[in-house]
Amino acid sequence: MEDKIVKTSEIAVKVGLNANNLPIGMKWTATDGNIVDSPAKAMMLSMWDHTQNNTMKIDLWTKDMSVEEMKQFFHQTLLTMADSFEKATGEQNICEDLRDYCYHFADKMEILPEE
Repeated sequence: MEDKIVKTSEIAVKVGLNANNLPIGMKWTATDGNIVDSPAKAMMLSMWDHTQNNTMKIDLWTKDMSVEEMKQFFHQTLLTMADSFEKATGEQNICEDLRDYCYHFADKMEILPEE
């Protein structure tokens, strides 16, 4: 089977900046997800540049994102990274280690759900 592009999809991020070029608003759109101008307070985008063998990344957050929200955002992102890495590589053991670290992170950041 020949690898040939038969469809394209677009994900777009609009970032509103204040006079000091600080993000004060973000909205994102995903054509295949029926998402149009959905608001967001933070984003982390990583792209693999295979020619440079390096990761290009953009990390942005709005000035009104609280520290508590940032703690949750990082915790959930780390958990998602463990899931994605396991799905991509099948490396179950190291992903369990990463999930254990995520629990430790949540404990130290005091964001674990109350029992």
